[in-house]
Amino acid sequence: MIENDLLYTLALQHVPNIGDITAKRLISHCGSAEAVLKSKKEELLKIDGIGTVTISDLFKPHHLKEAEKEIRFIVENGIKVSYFQEDNYPTKLKQCIDAPILLFQTGAINLEKRPIISIVGARKITTNGIAFCENLVEQLAPYNPIIISGFAYGTDITAHKAAMKYNLQTVACLAHGLNQIYPKAHKKYMLDMEKNGGFFSDFWSTDTFNRNNFLKRNRVIAGLSQATIVIESAVKGGSLVTADIANSYNRDVFAVPGRTNDAQSIGCNNLIKHQKAHMLSTPLDVPYILNWDLENQKPPLIQKQLFVELDANEQILYDYLKLHKKQPLDGIAIKCKMPIFKVASILLTMELKGLIRPLPGKLFELV
Repeated sequence: MIENDLLYTLALQHVPNIGDITAKRLISHCGSAEAVLKSKKEELLKIDGIGTVTISDLFKPHHLKEAEKEIRFIVENGIKVSYFQEDNYPTKLKQCIDAPILLFQTGAINLEKRPIISIVGARKITTNGIAFCENLVEQLAPYNPIIISGFAYGTDITAHKAAMKYNLQTVACLAHGLNQIYPKAHKKYMLDMEKNGGFFSDFWSTDTFNRNNFLKRNRVIAGLSQATIVIESAVKGGSLVTADIANSYNRDVFAVPGRTNDAQSIGCNNLIKHQKAHMLSTPLDVPYILNWDLENQKPPLIQKQLFVELDANEQILYDYLKLHKKQPLDGIAIKCKMPIFKVASILLTMELKGLIRPLPGKLFELV
């Protein structure tokens, strides 16, 4: 991205009341950020969804002045910039309607032709959670995935450290500009992160640090990845927000189940209960469900048992899938005239019997 284009795109990004979705709409109509800022007010008001409040602050000159300052920071610190319409912008993130128009990065990030997963969870992670997360990354290492997380305490830093231990590329998505690091205790990991991975942010160096930034940051974590894995979560938490965003992007979500009386398992159990996540009982569930493959090794498939006895409802679902092949959960429920929660329970039982397997996009088929 040439500096003049970056200048006007930063200026547009600096305007209050204009978020990423609105900015993309304006750029699409006018052709570039520069054209937007040089358009007449009357012309912009003809765009669907653009009102006087939206562009009331658009033409004030201080936006360009602030953009010039941010460019100096970008240049002086060797920060790479990805523009949402350019080829160097992450492919999966580009598919998300609310993805940032500009993404800033440091390090040696290379997302090309690699499986990408996000690992998130509680900041107060338990010893069991740590052990599962480390084992998960170790078991997935032969597939060479990129591990995305948020560099926070608990699950995030556990995932990053495990990735570095097994020589996997790992990327942290930050909730602040690249002129600082939070938490400061994790600054000691930065150099190792940047050697094989690095940091993404869509925040300026001048952005005020606040809690809302973390929720905004979560869309980048979910958008970069093929799937989001929740290791642990209380009944509420940022990782559940990330899971919801991933679901809205039609990405796969996994959750590690726990005992019903464990506070840090309630969120994961609820995701599974409401069919918002695959149950992740073993690390190899991930490559199996996501259809990852190795050159000389394939993920183990569930072996279909011979002479399995089926009850009446299982037989109905079995016959339907035998006839119609891959089918979505809601479609099966409608066609078989059963409540969706009942179908989900029956499918799980059949999966454990080795009769069916789940597929990406919440589809099911016979083994």
